[in-house]
Amino acid sequence: MPANRRFHLAKRPEGVPDRDTFDLREVDRPEPGPGEALLRVLHLSVDPYMRDRMRAGESYSEPWGVGDPLRGGAVCEVVESNGAGFDPGEVVVGNVPWAEYATAAGADLTPVDTGDLPVSTALGVLGMPGRTAYFGTREVAEPRADDWMVVSGAAGAVGSVVAQLGELQGANVVGIAGSDRKVEWLTEELGVTAGIDYEEEDVAARLDAVADGVDVYYDNVGGPVTDAVWPRLNVDARVAICGQIALYNDEKRPVGPRKLPKLIETRARIEGLLVRDFAPRFREATEHLAELVARDDLGYRETVVEGLENAPDAFLGLFEGENVGKQVVRVAEPEP
Repeated sequence: MPANRRFHLAKRPEGVPDRDTFDLREVDRPEPGPGEALLRVLHLSVDPYMRDRMRAGESYSEPWGVGDPLRGGAVCEVVESNGAGFDPGEVVVGNVPWAEYATAAGADLTPVDTGDLPVSTALGVLGMPGRTAYFGTREVAEPRADDWMVVSGAAGAVGSVVAQLGELQGANVVGIAGSDRKVEWLTEELGVTAGIDYEEEDVAARLDAVADGVDVYYDNVGGPVTDAVWPRLNVDARVAICGQIALYNDEKRPVGPRKLPKLIETRARIEGLLVRDFAPRFREATEHLAELVARDDLGYRETVVEGLENAPDAFLGLFEGENVGKQVVRVAEPEP
């Protein structure tokens, strides 16, 4: 059988994962079963939520077992179809193992149509992160004209789209990010009202200086950043909880809803979101986001790591704030 490289979970990490968490194996290239397609992986997504799948405990996603293949969203080229409904050479997106080749049921694959944009955007601004931002902003956070809207993780794949959608709604957006180059991108290229570098600045003091309280908080981070935002919530504030990357590597997480009295004072609403709840409306989000990109009303960036063997580095870099925009691993180029 032709060879195929594939990553497996070597062990459950304690605290921050490291290279020993990942096991790159050479395995046989899979054969597509009935209704399946054999796929050649072109671009692989790595995302912070995957850290929770490395735990043994319950989460909103089923945990991986030790020895299981790691999985993620990927843009793939169809090599062979066994009644999957796709022709060889078609480009699709689906959830597959971190591998060079994989199989998937045709029902679990979606054709990629990114127009003039790179197909990798099906994993970013036109994919899961973009849709998360779209529904999280419109259906949960609901920014209004003249609101002060704070976005944590604002230079990431989700946060950068949220920040721009908030500005398009007429809100004054304050983007919190982890370096001066990220803040510069947010304010000078994406048009965000103000930026805060949480690595170098006092977030609470800067919020007091640039914003009139917080009407909307879109949280991708949690931890000390959220601690700084919480006391500044205005009456009738809306809080959207999208991610908590600051806590994903903690073995013992803080307990007790000690900040809830602020919600009584402000009558604020706090709501968590999972993009999969909006699956019937994914096309709506993708089409709207593509139109905004085409009009130059929505900017995006990708941080690309070359080679499947470097996928762990791309994943670990998420927790060091190395990526600007969407983190993607380029595994292969399409066949000519």
